[in-house]
Amino acid sequence: MAGLAKLPKLLQSGDWSEAERILRRAAKSKSAEAEVFYNLAKVLEQNGKHGQRAQWLKRAVLRRPNYARAWYELGRAELEALDLNGAHKAFGKAYALDPADADARRMFARLSLRLGLWDKAEAAFGDADDTEARLARYRITAETGRSTRADREELLKDPGFRPEALKALTRTAKGAVPLSLRQFRT
Repeated sequence: MAGLAKLPKLLQSGDWSEAERILRRAAKSKSAEAEVFYNLAKVLEQNGKHGQRAQWLKRAVLRRPNYARAWYELGRAELEALDLNGAHKAFGKAYALDPADADARRMFARLSLRLGLWDKAEAAFGDADDTEARLARYRITAETGRSTRADREELLKDPGFRPEALKALTRTAKGAVPLSLRQFRT
């Protein structure tokens, strides 16, 4: 589209209002590509018009269902709107389309955990060895009724890690906080 020729310069200079005007005009075309809708959503975000983003991102993924970046951004927009199920679906789609996208994978894992979708959370956290993943695996183990003793002991071993470990221990519905306080002495 000839009208989009100015767009890179506008984006580079941060002229979001003019970029929005040009993209809105381009989005009216029946042949508008998914990238037009995606970029309009990103420009709207820069303009502080967050509530309008999701509708344009939905149009982007309707136009091109395998557009992983648009699915990821739709997840962000849905999360901002507090639609956890919509965000979970969008991040899941982004992760499925691009398994190497660590951000999509982690957001999918977090929302799976939040929604109590233990199998999906466990698979998405995978074998990651960071603090968040270790705590999530403990919670998943507890919530699914498997033995947590070894995991709990591992979490409580490091004195610097104990505050986060205790938080995880008390967040589980089926887990149990150990009553022996000697475990907490340094």
